[in-house]
Amino acid sequence: MPTKKKPSPNNLPGRGIEYQPHLTVRQVASVGLSQRIQSRKPGRVHHFLSKLEVSYFYILEWAAQVVDIREQFPLFPLEETLAIAETLGFRHPTQPRTQAPTVLTTDFVVTIKQAGKQVDQARTIKYSKDLQSSRVLEKLEMERRYWQARGTDWGIVTEHDIPKTLVKNLEWLRPWYDLAHVPHLNQRLHLRIQERLRALNEDGTLSLSALALKCDDELGLESGTSLAVAKHAFATRHWLVDLDQPLHPNRPVKWTLPQETMS
Repeated sequence: MPTKKKPSPNNLPGRGIEYQPHLTVRQVASVGLSQRIQSRKPGRVHHFLSKLEVSYFYILEWAAQVVDIREQFPLFPLEETLAIAETLGFRHPTQPRTQAPTVLTTDFVVTIKQAGKQVDQARTIKYSKDLQSSRVLEKLEMERRYWQARGTDWGIVTEHDIPKTLVKNLEWLRPWYDLAHVPHLNQRLHLRIQERLRALNEDGTLSLSALALKCDDELGLESGTSLAVAKHAFATRHWLVDLDQPLHPNRPVKWTLPQETMS
């Protein structure tokens, strides 16, 4: 029986921008949509093996309490998961060609701010239909026990736990977190557009696109400039909007200012 090693910091991969996922989109033939996405949290390219992973990432990136996101996290040392499998009487995953044991991974290890401390949480992303497979459940139990030994909160996230409207809104807004690609936009003009948009939206009857077009016309701006500024304000939380409701340019949008801005 393999000797079970105690968890050691030397077995763990890095954090933040230094982290490299154990699996990449080039290494794995995934189900659904594989993507590489440059994030602002923590500022590196992430590798996702399904559309469901991408959706969950959007939520994590948006969440203010999340400070680090590590995907395709390896469960090192290998000897430990081998020991877990033997204890449970389960077959440890192996390489198809060589039959050598393969390293287990957890889809996400997320670091959050909690009560003044930074705490890691482990999350596995699965479509609910996959949870009907006894083999999948065996792998999940091995994974659960690995994190249990470290005192790390572990859980399963399915498509039923991911709000579709929120994800759609975040997907629409996230390219506008940075306005560097908008021509002729300096800080003074940016603030002027924000002020005018707020004034024009006092009665809340105009759609977002009509509001932005009116602002563009009044200020003599290239079409789309004011809409970009509005989306940037939502994406950066300078304007607070309910993202659990559909956000669409052809509909009126109500927003509020953060409390520190209003005081």
